[in-house]
Amino acid sequence: MPSRLDAVTFGEAMVMFRAEDNGPLSQADRYTRALAGAEVNVAIGLSRLGHATAWAGRVGDDPLGAHVVSALRGEGIDTGAVDVDPHAPTGFQLKGRADVGDPEVVYFRSRSAGSRLASSPAATARLTGARHLHVTGIPPALSPMAREFTYEAMETARAAGLTISFDPNLRPALWPDRDEMVRVVGDLAARADWVLPGLGEGRLLTGRDDAEGVARHYLAAGARRVVVKDGGLGATRLFQDDGCWVQPLFTVRSVDSVGAGDGFAAGLISAHLDGLGAPQALRRAAAVGALATTRRGDSDGLPTRAELDEFLKTHAAA
Repeated sequence: MPSRLDAVTFGEAMVMFRAEDNGPLSQADRYTRALAGAEVNVAIGLSRLGHATAWAGRVGDDPLGAHVVSALRGEGIDTGAVDVDPHAPTGFQLKGRADVGDPEVVYFRSRSAGSRLASSPAATARLTGARHLHVTGIPPALSPMAREFTYEAMETARAAGLTISFDPNLRPALWPDRDEMVRVVGDLAARADWVLPGLGEGRLLTGRDDAEGVARHYLAAGARRVVVKDGGLGATRLFQDDGCWVQPLFTVRSVDSVGAGDGFAAGLISAHLDGLGAPQALRRAAAVGALATTRRGDSDGLPTRAELDEFLKTHAAA
């Protein structure tokens, strides 16, 4: 474990098999192997930007689990809090290729090792030894065990003085019903310093119609910063008690939108770790999110610090 971690996150890492050719997955016969998982994407994004980052999770005692750990280490991510489970497999997914619209994705994650996420001394050490914790709404949807870990992780981080960001990242198919999803995700959001909903998510979770209403809901619940992502508007808005800032999206040649929100989160956290103010943080986040869409794969387009700096020098937001 590094002497001082900048950030830590946790969740389920899956192996993605990405089809090389267009068409339905039922006809695909060539695949490229990669990692998948919202929190994994954030960890990779932060590590590439030069931040000491740890990812906590659980993988199966199988070749896919070994690949997850090896790939994370290859990205410079601390894996000391990754447990190997001899009783459950590593989850995986098949992802199609689409030149227009979202690609077809099929998950194989039922009763996976990742859904058996549990606390450990190694995870606690990282949660108390970092500066920032990033949480999403996916782990609490996986199982009661993973939900309990999510609450414990946030409580541990809060007691240790970390800042906490929360991305709802709603996955309705993983929840027993909508009411439980809204209740649990809302409760977790109230425990975070920052909440990062898309506008559609914010409407569903808060019952408010517009970005300002969504932000006011979370600020009243105790958040210090609310970032509402609105692709329809072509901009993202950051709300704090002392003001609101708007960041237009960057114009790029997008080939795969999956992972854009995770890239945005990584950029926002990176800016916080570097001590940037709200306008500069929004710009960095928007840039990383845009770059994430320029390559096929959930994390392939996430930039290094040098690539980000070059992009910001040569691109203006739309």
